[in-house]
Amino acid sequence: MKRATLWTRNFNLLIIASILGAAGGIAGGYAMGFLVFDETGSTLASGLLVALRVIPQFLLPILIAPVMDRIPKKPFLVLGDLIGGILYAFAGLYLKRYPFSYSGYLMFSLLLACIGAMDTLAFDSIFPKLITDGFEEKGYSISGMLYPVMNVLVMPVAAVLLDSIGIANILLLQGACSIFAAVLESGISIREEPRMDREKSGFSLWKKDFIEGFRYIRGERGLLNIFGYMAATNGMAAGFSPILVAFFRTAPGFSAGMYSFFFVAEFIGRSVGGVFHYYANIPKNKRFGFAFMVYLTYEIMDMVLLWLPYPMMLCNRAVCGFLGINSATLRAAAIQSYIPEEFRARVNAFEDGVISAASSVLALLVGALGEILNYHLTVTVGAFICFVVCWLTIWHNRCEVGKVYNP
Repeated sequence: MKRATLWTRNFNLLIIASILGAAGGIAGGYAMGFLVFDETGSTLASGLLVALRVIPQFLLPILIAPVMDRIPKKPFLVLGDLIGGILYAFAGLYLKRYPFSYSGYLMFSLLLACIGAMDTLAFDSIFPKLITDGFEEKGYSISGMLYPVMNVLVMPVAAVLLDSIGIANILLLQGACSIFAAVLESGISIREEPRMDREKSGFSLWKKDFIEGFRYIRGERGLLNIFGYMAATNGMAAGFSPILVAFFRTAPGFSAGMYSFFFVAEFIGRSVGGVFHYYANIPKNKRFGFAFMVYLTYEIMDMVLLWLPYPMMLCNRAVCGFLGINSATLRAAAIQSYIPEEFRARVNAFEDGVISAASSVLALLVGALGEILNYHLTVTVGAFICFVVCWLTIWHNRCEVGKVYNP
């Protein structure tokens, strides 16, 4: 009898493709983050860029999800990376001949965000179908480790490449990675039967599915409160990104290279945490309490982050990495197992939409706050707000949230 394993051909292809996509995205995002700040000198301008990218991530998944729940999702996944890769390559060629344009980059980011929103929704919806039954937490543990692992490997390289080969060539490499990822994803073999309604079609069918999904989500208070807190904390993190770039660019004794080692420290924490979660088994009746403890600890760590000496900043990120990968794995596995498959794309779209909307608003607010307060206070105030939100959502509604974590 063949032994069940997580590492099937389909899972391997998706993971390798994700590694390539993450590598290109991290390098390009790192370089462009510093380029935008160098060109504008404004945290508000950087925040506006984040906010604009988030708008389609809020709208498109909600509009597309009812359709995606009925038709195969693999084409969305493949085409998303393919088109994105072509656009990145075009941007690299453009910057080789023409100077950087902030307004042009805003429009380019908006287009990429539209493609990325569809690609992310397709990935989130197809990923549970590629995990062998019984290996859900292990699968999400691997998925949760990918980005931090690539961060630590790519960030230092990106810092060197930014000065050695320039942003244009980095974007060309990013395009090549995305195109190759699309090729690998096209090799995934998965059976996806379309669910069509013979009595309805077109807009009437979309409207029926949209209302059905909305009613399901509205009745799930546990999911709503989890999404509410994740919107606040992820949105605030999006706002912190340009603040941290500005801090390390302007604070005496700090540099862009030192900022890249934030990701090294977080990688170490996440790697240890990921290995721990891959082999350990947190009892079901303890999962809610563990997740809540992690959320509070994370916000406290953010509150004190920029007040610490640099070595302690790195320790701070390592601890957050360890705790974060464990809570993220628990949350993803719990939510995806809790949601009926026929609602998965719509619920994932709602979650992405809420987080994206919060990221858009908070990126602007935090960027504006960074123009008024010093960077230390900006991060502390933002993290304290998330600390309060955690108590009002996760703890105040612990009975409903616990049903998701502790089935």
